[in-house]
Amino acid sequence: MQLGLVGLGKMGGNMAERIRRAGHEVVGYDRHSDKRDVTSLEELVGALQAPRVVWVMVPAGDPTRSTVKELSELLEAGDVIVDGGNSKYTDDQVHDVMCREKGVGYIDAGVSGGVWGLENGYALMVGGSKDDVAKVQPVFDALKPPAPTDESGQAVGDDAGFVHAGPVGAGHFSKMVHNGIEYAMMQAYGEGYELLEAVDLIEDVPGVIKSWTQGTVIRSWLLDLLVRALEEDPRLDRIRGYAEDSGEGRWTVEQAIENAVPMPTIAASLFARFSSRQEDSPTMKAVAALRNQFGGHAVQAVREQEAERPA
Repeated sequence: MQLGLVGLGKMGGNMAERIRRAGHEVVGYDRHSDKRDVTSLEELVGALQAPRVVWVMVPAGDPTRSTVKELSELLEAGDVIVDGGNSKYTDDQVHDVMCREKGVGYIDAGVSGGVWGLENGYALMVGGSKDDVAKVQPVFDALKPPAPTDESGQAVGDDAGFVHAGPVGAGHFSKMVHNGIEYAMMQAYGEGYELLEAVDLIEDVPGVIKSWTQGTVIRSWLLDLLVRALEEDPRLDRIRGYAEDSGEGRWTVEQAIENAVPMPTIAASLFARFSSRQEDSPTMKAVAALRNQFGGHAVQAVREQEAERPA
């Protein structure tokens, strides 16, 4: 089939290549990329045959909102927009109403796979109507990982890697929870790594972590990636202990509160990222001051030149 793809960055560019390898035509647009096939959204829509499918892979928030709005005004009844970025599921519901008023279908697709998706495939969690999903199914089939096989190469088990999770919003809600779990898993691996590094007893920390990748109950692709990182930098000396969050972890915790679902592990992993960005914790300053006040415990003073340094 034919697909318009808006956004040719690390994810979008690799997705376009994987779709082309499956025999489909991709017309790509990105205002900042020289790999684009057209120079505007209007030209993109004009290059596609009806019924059109346009997949949006731009940053969540205003960039996605403005792109979807412009596309909804350019497309015709029967066409479909797919938002494959990391939008909040409530944005999807707003976009769906806006698109339906013009007869344009809307699908939200949570996509996982990162920079490895080109070769390994992408896990896809989609929300939308059955009819709209069917229009895009050939592209979903091209992007998802191949079915698991036995030693002879025959497919075995369920064809995982793709799910039609429910109506509009269900795809990105599923991806949001996925990313919340990802936060907690990364935090657990990181804490285990730190404890191994902290004791003299363990002489080969990278070796211990690598040993966990086969036969253990904690093996995972994330663990494989940690092994890869330690092979490149055994003590992670070239990396600061600073981690941003892209939104999904916060939204997961917000929904946990909204639905009274206890999520202590995911919440703690999110707050740990906040802590990583503090060069000097105001909380721990207050704790140190309180220990000094009630117990006379010693405090570490800021060096005079640092205290006088202008903000």
